Amino acid sequence: MALVTWGLRRRTFHPLSRVLLLKLTVVVISVLLFCEYFIYYLVIFQCRWPEVKTLAHGGRQKPVLKAMFLADTHLLGEIRGHWLDKLRREWQMERAFQTALWLLQPEVIFILGDIFDEGKWSTAQAWADDVQRFQKMFRHGSHVQLKVVIGNHDIGFHYQMSKYRIKRFEKVFGSERLFSWKGVNFVMVNSVAMEGDGCSICSEAEAELREISRKLNCSREHYPLYRASDANCSGEDAVPPEERNVPFKEKYDVLSREASQKLLWWLQPRLVLSGHTHSACEVLHPGGVPEVSVPSFSWRNRNNPSFIMGSLTSKDYAISKCYLPFEDRVLAIYGAAAGFLVFLILAHLDRFSSSFLFGWKLCRMHKRR
Repeated sequence: MALVTWGLRRRTFHPLSRVLLLKLTVVVISVLLFCEYFIYYLVIFQCRWPEVKTLAHGGRQKPVLKAMFLADTHLLGEIRGHWLDKLRREWQMERAFQTALWLLQPEVIFILGDIFDEGKWSTAQAWADDVQRFQKMFRHGSHVQLKVVIGNHDIGFHYQMSKYRIKRFEKVFGSERLFSWKGVNFVMVNSVAMEGDGCSICSEAEAELREISRKLNCSREHYPLYRASDANCSGEDAVPPEERNVPFKEKYDVLSREASQKLLWWLQPRLVLSGHTHSACEVLHPGGVPEVSVPSFSWRNRNNPSFIMGSLTSKDYAISKCYLPFEDRVLAIYGAAAGFLVFLILAHLDRFSSSFLFGWKLCRMHKRR
């Protein structure tokens, strides 16, 4: 009779275990696919290219250039980079970038400095490894132009930078300072070299800019132009309110007042886009020149990363912001999924306990007889 009871219990328990395992597997796979893949399509699909005036004198349409601007990817290196942190943040940036490429189809992409977190310290081998990871994450077709601006984490601050580090960077990303497409001119400034102390690297950079200034009217940088602080910055991706009145240090947080005035005078830009601060800000400089600070593209630097979408012609431009998935919302989904899994397991254990008690009582009844 005990054998009959065991058979009853086995038939009761095992089918429930297989059903539970199937449920758990479906939930885990579904949540992983959504949080690590589909959520990027869902969020970036809502972004739209801004409209810009395209009619010129005579009724002829001006060609529109679709440009995407992102900043401060800070790929972790071998010194400060934990493997789990690398995996999480780099997967986030890769999926965001590849999804944006597929959905939005930009023609040119600018990364405004600090590509790497440890470029100023990297050995030759570590640099090669970091570059390889970058090229995998930010891969793109030949029809898309990718332009990269030097940042202080790539070559070091002024007192750290060297011709060796600059040449190493330029060997991978090019030494181009002037880029023109569809009548729109871009100047990519090595703002680390705008110290103004007459060093050889600084003198060469200024000479290049003076030469370019004879031709152009549009600028892109890494350091923001001079401003006293972020006191006038607002928005959900601006610096937190408690930090907005902290004074900026010239030549460290922003360019010096003198360097900023030089760039505005030499280049006479219509628009300046910068990185470095990891937060958003819009500033109007003397002469009515607008500057937009682009927030970091990485979850490591902020909960709500984003990038700028620009529709540009030779006469006009329009920009808009595209947010990426918020990290805390993704973590909340994982938390809710974990709670649901616990509920499924407890519900199964409760049913199993009920079945076990029923079988035990049935067994005792048979023994009494």
